[in-house]
Amino acid sequence: MSDNTRSVPLADFVDPPKPEEEESFVPLAEVKKMNDLPTTPTTPTGPVTPSTQSTPNSTPNDGVAKPIASQSNDNSIFSIIYGVGKKVAIVGSIYLVGYMGWSVAWLIAPVILSVARDQLAKTSEKKRDIAKASALASEKDVILARIDELPAWVYFPDVERCEWLNKILKQVWPNANHFARTLVKETIEPNVALALSNYKMNGFRFDRIILGTIPPRIGGVKIYDKNVDRNEIIMDLDLFYASDCDINFYLGGMKGGIKDFQIHGWVRVVMKPLIRSMPLVGGLQIFFLNNPNIDFNLVGVIDFMDMPGLSDLLRRIIVEQIGNVMVLPNKLPISLSEEVSAVALKMPEPEGILRIHVVEAKDLMKKDISVLGKGKSDPYAIINVGAQEFKTQIIDNNVNPKWDYWCEATVFIEMGQFVEIQLKDSDDSKKDENLGRASIDIASVIQKGVVDSWLTLEDAKHGLLHVRLQWYKLTADPNDLQQILLETKLLRITTMSSAVLSVFIDSARHLKQARSSSKPDPYLVCSLNKQKQQTAMIMRDDSPVWEQGFTFLVSNPDNESLNIKIYDQKTGNDIGQYTYTLSTLLKQFNMEVIQQPFQLQKSGPESKLYMSLSLRILQPGEIDKESDTLEQVAALTRSSSTGGKATEVPVPVIKESQIAGKRLSTESPISEEDLTVPTRISPALSASASSELPIAEQQLISSSGSGSVLTHRFPDTVSTAGEHGLGRIQLSLRYSAQRQKLDVTIHKIAKIPLRDPSNIPDPYVKLHLLPGRSKESKRKTSVIKDNCNPVYDASFEYLISIAELRQTALEVTVCTQKGFLSGGSPIIGMLKIPLDDSEITTQTGLNTWFDLQPEMRHE
Repeated sequence: MSDNTRSVPLADFVDPPKPEEEESFVPLAEVKKMNDLPTTPTTPTGPVTPSTQSTPNSTPNDGVAKPIASQSNDNSIFSIIYGVGKKVAIVGSIYLVGYMGWSVAWLIAPVILSVARDQLAKTSEKKRDIAKASALASEKDVILARIDELPAWVYFPDVERCEWLNKILKQVWPNANHFARTLVKETIEPNVALALSNYKMNGFRFDRIILGTIPPRIGGVKIYDKNVDRNEIIMDLDLFYASDCDINFYLGGMKGGIKDFQIHGWVRVVMKPLIRSMPLVGGLQIFFLNNPNIDFNLVGVIDFMDMPGLSDLLRRIIVEQIGNVMVLPNKLPISLSEEVSAVALKMPEPEGILRIHVVEAKDLMKKDISVLGKGKSDPYAIINVGAQEFKTQIIDNNVNPKWDYWCEATVFIEMGQFVEIQLKDSDDSKKDENLGRASIDIASVIQKGVVDSWLTLEDAKHGLLHVRLQWYKLTADPNDLQQILLETKLLRITTMSSAVLSVFIDSARHLKQARSSSKPDPYLVCSLNKQKQQTAMIMRDDSPVWEQGFTFLVSNPDNESLNIKIYDQKTGNDIGQYTYTLSTLLKQFNMEVIQQPFQLQKSGPESKLYMSLSLRILQPGEIDKESDTLEQVAALTRSSSTGGKATEVPVPVIKESQIAGKRLSTESPISEEDLTVPTRISPALSASASSELPIAEQQLISSSGSGSVLTHRFPDTVSTAGEHGLGRIQLSLRYSAQRQKLDVTIHKIAKIPLRDPSNIPDPYVKLHLLPGRSKESKRKTSVIKDNCNPVYDASFEYLISIAELRQTALEVTVCTQKGFLSGGSPIIGMLKIPLDDSEITTQTGLNTWFDLQPEMRHE
């Protein structure tokens, strides 16, 4: 071979020499230490080495191996120099501390951090070595060596062995190298460069990409034959890839590398559509159902200079970009036939929306260290549904945080996906620590419709997480829009959606030139509200073909628009734009437009954009009648009834004690002829009348046996001070089962007794939830000076589940800042209201007057 073979070109890939005779394999079960591993791992078919070394019987291919061997020697010399320099620095630090007379305590923290870092590096390296050796071994040897990590077909009876597939992968892997290199260069590299540019780090590019000789391994395969469309084939693969890759990259002036890349997860392969001509399958869709486990080693200048901030940033961005290519909702489509259009294969097809409510957590671990010992934590939650990630706010110094965080995730596959929630403790000075994790199978949520439960945290000594999930399916009926808009309005959260828009950007034609000397480098940006999606950049083309699909959540299609802009990457100039009003899509057949041309604005006269649009309306999924949450959904239905129809609530029987103590006291401001009130009234009717009329004209409507209606008006000025002569307080209570929230409004207090004309009270109101009277449940109004009839109109909220609501009471305490009865107790009066009243869970809630009672002792 000529001298040109002594260097490895960019597009060349190293193939190992094929040995003439088989060599015996050393089983993994005999491996005692990592240092005892053979330098040349073997397989049943012969030795396979990541870097081929020279032998007496070598072929001319040895010219390729020499540079790699010399590079290995350089790395070993580099490691020796690094180790010597590190030891000199340690000894010098100790000498400096002694010379300056400093305390030995200054050395404790660096020593602990150094030892912990070295131990973690050794553990990670050991795991990678074991994984690499396992990938080279036969399945029998893997089982003998690691009984605790058996393949998927051992654990799951519906997962089958596929050694035949592993043999095929081994044969085709050298050719797959070329495809993977193209995928990395064209897809992952520009996205990583764009992400790093946001941190003012430019110039990222891959220099050499060699995936090595170790192919991926399939631990098992599962074929779905139920609940599958007859026009598709679905199978899941247990993928394990522990490579001996050699990837180099440049970041500005620094050179780095990636070695020992590993990835493990379930890959779904969808073959669709099935056609009647060869190859019988029109295309493939390949993707990870959930985020896979990814690990790799960063080498080169970045690792040598020990820059943890830069190293962690690179790791995170590389992992994110892999997810943006291969983790749902992102798919890797591969067309196999010209009969199948790109729209059929690449158009997003969401199956529904999962609305997630992270309510609160209890009894979390204490991770912070305070002066007095163990402190609390600053918890936050990270929610993952495939590649979609959401993050709650940080609650400082609290092990019982209440987030009340809402988010929505688009679900493309019902089977096999999970909602994964991680709780972390936020720390400014070090890496955030784990407080536990929990996961929920999306298929179980779809089956039940609504799931509201407390989850025990995994990987934590203790802790509970309260989450609520509701499934929404998608319909193509525009008449369903008003119902979901009303439900969203009642939820009073502006970020919630009512529809889903799927966009497929096919291509553009005859774009104007941003530069006179050459064609543009166009890329397209779609935006809807605060959501933005971007296509890939096409080099030197005025008629680019993107064939990319996106999904957007829509709050209200009646008043929102999809904005599209096309930019030239070189100049950053806008070379075309278009705005599509979603209300016009509501009038289209099936609410979709397929492969239609649209005239671009601010571009050439013949510039057109070809795209497809599809709009789907959210509709609550069916509720499982045997579900534990059926009772909660009933309350939800009461609190969000639609269509203006009266909510049918069973007519309760009001006891005399309730009439005296809760609603109408014996001294209530009603004339004597009106005291013949029947004991059966409709809370729905009374609450409805209470909300529609002013307080001065509120009506209590009750039904008699003959159907007649008696009306009693509450005067605007209360004539009495209540049963105990301490005054009366007007409150509104309403519980939203959908938001898991109790709203309490303190309107006014009337007829506070004036014992001393020279000492007019300064009243304020305190609220507590019973039992417990915890500090977290305390609410307090402002103080109103010198007033016996104060008006507050102050609203407060409590985050509480409906199960807890029925076992809880609200304690209302009216106090004066001056003290009451000449320096006595500051409490004017109290009130205890049970929250198990069905009227509180209606849409209008409960709005009435209560008599203040004398001070009660706390239980």
